[in-house]
Amino acid sequence: MINETALLESPTLRNSVLDRTDVLDRVKALSLLPDGMHVTTAMVAAYFDVGLEAIKSLVKDHRAELEANGYQLLTGEELRSFKDLSGIQSRTRSLALFSRRAVLNIAMLLRDSEVARQVRVYLLDMEYLARTQPVENPAPVDAASLDDRIDQRITQILGTTVVPMFNALIETSGEHRRELIALRAGVQRIEKRLRQHNARLQRLEGPREDRPLASPPYTVGSWRSGAPGRH
Repeated sequence: MINETALLESPTLRNSVLDRTDVLDRVKALSLLPDGMHVTTAMVAAYFDVGLEAIKSLVKDHRAELEANGYQLLTGEELRSFKDLSGIQSRTRSLALFSRRAVLNIAMLLRDSEVARQVRVYLLDMEYLARTQPVENPAPVDAASLDDRIDQRITQILGTTVVPMFNALIETSGEHRRELIALRAGVQRIEKRLRQHNARLQRLEGPREDRPLASPPYTVGSWRSGAPGRH
């Protein structure tokens, strides 16, 4: 099992769990900018209950890793475009933005934050469960058997739901009674054909299952069908 110290020290381990950004909101609600995708440095600091300098220091020490996970510093035209799109009213000349993935990255780097520690614990618990729960290998489903069950289910629905519905409509209708009776008859014909189809399938599959192990006696008919014997 991955331990917390290894998570703090290993970029490879951190990268292996960075898709689990949902743990952020499980520990504490993460407020986002109006674009619904990013947060500022101040918002990251507020989430982890630390000062701005703690976040800025982590960015300085791990900038390449954070940029790979969505951190970006906007300036110039990019910043103006972002302000226009997001509706942010600010005169700042640069703006640092963190994606949810980058915020989770911060949680795995920030040592002096109880919220970050809780995020790491939650991550480790989820990773442990994912590794220890048995993998289910369902038995292969026979296609003929599946078709048979589907036919039976359709027949059941027609017989127990659709036909009774038509009966109720016919009882309360006046003007369209004849059309409803005709529709009901059509549904009943479909139901009957499905039953016949299912019975025919069962008859076809029956001899295959009950076929004797010993070869039958040689006959002229078996020779014509390709059975072994003298020619």
